[in-house]
Amino acid sequence: MTAYELLRTDSSHADFLALVRLLDAELAVLDGEDHAFYAQYNKTDKIRHCVVAYDQGRAVGCGAIRPIDTTAMEVKRMFVLPDWRRKGVASTVLTQLERWCTELGYPVCRLETGKRQPEAIALYHRHGYKIITNYGQYEGMDNSVCFEKHLKL
Repeated sequence: MTAYELLRTDSSHADFLALVRLLDAELAVLDGEDHAFYAQYNKTDKIRHCVVAYDQGRAVGCGAIRPIDTTAMEVKRMFVLPDWRRKGVASTVLTQLERWCTELGYPVCRLETGKRQPEAIALYHRHGYKIITNYGQYEGMDNSVCFEKHLKL
């Protein structure tokens, strides 16, 4: 597996924003009619904890975390360029986000992904995430699957 350079930043970083634009375009197709609902919860302004992965200077993947409450962070905006998928980028970013959560004193990571994203679901299972009842705005959303992982502080 290639060693990727990781940058911790915030949601104003140009490379993070460029990757998120590509993510949003892909999700618009995958989510179909549900896209407008999900898009309202995926705004990038004011996210203070973002990670961008680089391969030889090119931004190839990203992810972010934001507080849900005093004990849990939510993993958001995970994306890897198509040509870099299945090369460990997402795992590297997710591991860095989990590490950042523990550094900030948050013992739990939660996230939501779409049922039409089997690769993402497989990634979270591989990393020890367990399916939970849909939380918050995702309650009652048939396309959503929510996960949780308890981290070691």
